[in-house]
Amino acid sequence: MMPPYAMPASTEPPPEEGFFATAGSPLADTAAVANEDTVVEALRSVYDPEIPVNIYDLGLIYEIEPNGIGNWDIVMTLTAPACPVAGELPGQVAEAVAADPGVGVVKVTLTWDPPWTPANMSEVAKVQLDMY
Repeated sequence: MMPPYAMPASTEPPPEEGFFATAGSPLADTAAVANEDTVVEALRSVYDPEIPVNIYDLGLIYEIEPNGIGNWDIVMTLTAPACPVAGELPGQVAEAVAADPGVGVVKVTLTWDPPWTPANMSEVAKVQLDMY
């Protein structure tokens, strides 16, 4: 029996390297902008559907870079290319970050290099998954 958070493998081919999703809209030049801590908190609100740990602590986020007034570029990976939400998760990440009023346009790019390994997980994630 599958755990309640597990999903069957996708029959869709995995997205290619460089697949990206965007969300949000440009901020006014005078807008108060979110900082990286705010972006990280938004990332921690998104969970991998197969693992009950947020994507930031899982180590799926490789880069978080500001790109203009409140805009952010994020590079992420997935635990496996065959992840059932591989084509959807970057969009969910972009939407979660763009939901903050201090965030403008968010671009989330998917990469497979380097591949994710459990070594990427934070200590918090390892404790949550009894992998310490």
